Amino acid sequence: MPPSSAFQWFLLVCPALVILAYFFTVFPHTPDSLYVHPSLASLPKSSPTWSIYPETFYEGGAYAKFPYGTVRYWLIGPEDGKRVVLIHGLSVPSIIWKDVAPQLAAKGYRVLLYDLYGRGYSDAPQTTYDANLYTTQLALLLQYVGWNKAHVVGVSMGGGIAAAFAAQFPHLVTDKVVLIASAGLMESSDMSRTTKFLSSPLMQVVSSSAPFRLYLRYLADQKASGNPIGDIVRLQSAYLPGYNPAIASSIREGPLRSLAPQFAALGRHSRKTNGSVLLIWGTADNVVPYRYASRVQTLIPHSELVTIEGGPHDITISHPNEVSNAILQFLER
Repeated sequence: MPPSSAFQWFLLVCPALVILAYFFTVFPHTPDSLYVHPSLASLPKSSPTWSIYPETFYEGGAYAKFPYGTVRYWLIGPEDGKRVVLIHGLSVPSIIWKDVAPQLAAKGYRVLLYDLYGRGYSDAPQTTYDANLYTTQLALLLQYVGWNKAHVVGVSMGGGIAAAFAAQFPHLVTDKVVLIASAGLMESSDMSRTTKFLSSPLMQVVSSSAPFRLYLRYLADQKASGNPIGDIVRLQSAYLPGYNPAIASSIREGPLRSLAPQFAALGRHSRKTNGSVLLIWGTADNVVPYRYASRVQTLIPHSELVTIEGGPHDITISHPNEVSNAILQFLER
């Protein structure tokens, strides 16, 4: 029985298509190399950042080079002290711990502080700032300084990082975790329309343009406000080209939201290993509202809550003694 005309056409066309594809196939292009924006260390010594937040802000400072850029860290307190790592939040680098870290060190703890990628004296890789980037950064840093375990304390977005880190790398965490005004479970409705707009990809294109950056620098060069925390945020935004994209990506894809599984995993592991989790929250927090404390407790039922009446979101700045005392009492049990 003779083959159908359609089958004959297939026999004629198929080899031709294969030959055509063979000659037009292009080998995949060379992978793009990672672009890394510089940190505050790149600014001239005349920059006000060096007086507000110098790289020697804490003792024992050094740099570590990792695949996603150089990381600035500090080790303070006695070398044989119990180990504690402090993780800062979204926009303010490790200066946020200025009144807490020394109190922990004075009580005999060996304290590790570091700037997250895109902030302070750590480089800003041009990449997605999700939870995995931050948890990997901390895991590499612990390995670099030779710590096999540590108590973990995080504030704001640092709390989300701490929860995700404890879930992904439980073997690197001791039996105590402290979450201060912790992000990680935020809802989009808690973010202002302005925040959503400024973190949008379209606005990031605009904010990276030369005229817009000149405008930011004009604003940053005005007289200092007298608030070092606000000033350092403003100066980073104006002079570090990787800062605003890092903030925007962290808002869109980072550890501010959708970490309920990680919080639950922290709760399960902590209960299984007889660990403990402390929550510290201020009742006047308008960034991560106080109601989120109960949501965290739902996921980590055995967690303890210390409530600071009238405490705002930047509670390590406004109420450093209360925060330090709560942490110390918790760690010393």
